[in-house]
Order: sequence, then structure tokens, then C-alpha cells
Amino acid sequence: MTGTRILTAAVLIPCVVAAVLWADTWVIATLVAAVVVLCLNEFFRLSAAAGTGGNARWTTVCALLLVALQWMLSQYPGVWMRSDFGLLYAPDRTPAPPELALIVFALGAAALAVTARGTWKDAISRLGVDSGALLLVAFPLSFLVPLHAAHGMGRRMVLFLLALLWAGDSLAYFTGRAIGRHKMAAELSPGKTWEGAAANFAGSVAVGFAAARWIALPSVHLCAMAALANLAGQLGDLTESAYKRAAGAKDSGSLLPGHGGMLDRVDSLIFAAPVVWYYFRMLLPAVN
Repeated sequence: MTGTRILTAAVLIPCVVAAVLWADTWVIATLVAAVVVLCLNEFFRLSAAAGTGGNARWTTVCALLLVALQWMLSQYPGVWMRSDFGLLYAPDRTPAPPELALIVFALGAAALAVTARGTWKDAISRLGVDSGALLLVAFPLSFLVPLHAAHGMGRRMVLFLLALLWAGDSLAYFTGRAIGRHKMAAELSPGKTWEGAAANFAGSVAVGFAAARWIALPSVHLCAMAALANLAGQLGDLTESAYKRAAGAKDSGSLLPGHGGMLDRVDSLIFAAPVVWYYFRMLLPAVN
């Protein structure tokens, strides 16, 4: 299993790095959209296995609209403005904002829930699954698009985000296997230990410290960003484990040999992406 895991990573990582560094943002948006579709497919399969259905087609359509709107917004230049509420980012021209996709989704999901056949209890369950799929998977992942498009350092910031998660995940995996003794969440994920979690955190912070030579930002902010992203990523990992446990599944799928499904591979990235985006776009301009 370890050999298969390493081989899969050895094939995928160079491809991902090349795309992040040299592809246009529309290519990244397309790749993010593909990942979102795969993750949502696995999410709804897990939900069905747990005994709760959902409107997968409608949710997927709205998720793709969300990614498209994130890309559209990223193509418009903007400025930072001071207001009574602090620093605000205002595009010079305002296309349809990404929040529009959430409103469209909410209206459509509600209409589908109240008009579908079945009990009201079933309708509420479907609405909950649909909302969870969009808000816990598609919406956070969509922030990879504006992060990549961020002027000057976007590509490096995406690679920084991926590197801190990869480093933390790898160190946690091998540390947990070697010296892991104290279970972190035995009922959710028996393989996770506190020793592995600590190594995960340390690995990400180390990447934050090392990245100061490559990214022209204060090391204290890079380390803080890495620390917060790591904690968010570990929370995302545990959240997906809870979902798999409810479905009685070990993995979300079998797409990636040695890693499971796409949702297994990006569960940490899902919650970490918006953390890095908001830190980068909202806090750093205030101190530079």
C-alpha cells in the first residue's frame, strides 16, 4: 500500500506543480471544476450509503456555476479601499459575484425539496445533503481559482498551500506508522494519532518558514498562514472521516491507487484553501 501511495503521488505531483506554475487561470478553473465534480459524486455516493439521498445534478450545476463566477471575478482588476469596516477589496468593474451561485442554489434546492415526492422528513434530509455538498466541498475549493489569479504571487501561493499540506500529510503518515500510540479520534479514524497530528502541524509550519526565501512575504505571516491552514486541513480530514464512518466506507472511492477517492485526496485542501485566500487577501495588505 505504501509503495502504491508513493507511486501515485510521484505521478500526480509533478503534473499538478506544472499546471499551477505555468497554466493560465482558466485552466486551473477547469481543473478545479473537474475535481469538484468528482468530489461531489463521491459525496453523494457516501450520503446514499448512509441512507440519505440528495439532488446531485442540481448541486453539481450550481457548483460549476460557482467556479465559473470565481474565475470571472478573478479576471477583473480591483483595488483595496479603506472604510469604516476596515480594508475592503473592490473590483473596478463588478461581474456577477460568486454569491449569486449560492442564491441560485438555495432557491432551486428549496423548490426541489418541497415539490419532490416523499415525506417532509425526506425533503429536509435531501436539502441538508445538497447544502452540505455545496458548502462543505464546492464552495471552499472554488477559492483556489481567485488565489491562483492573485496578482504577483498567486501561483506561488497555490503551490505554497499544496506544499504545506503535502509535507504535513506525508510527515503525519510516516510518523503515525512509526511512533503513533495515542489515538486522536478512534471512532472516526482509527489510524490517526496525536503524534501524527503534531508531526502534520510541524511539517506545515516548517514549509511556511522555508517559503520565506521564495515568497516575498514576512516569514511570520507565512508561518501563521501555514499553521492555520494545517489546522483547517486536519479538521477537513476528520470531517470527511465522519462522513465515511456514517456511510460505513473506508474510502470515498478508488480513483487514486493508494489514496482512495478524490475526496480522500483533497479533504485537507478543501478547508485550507479559503483560509490561505482570506489571510493573503485581507490581513496582509493591512501590514504591508
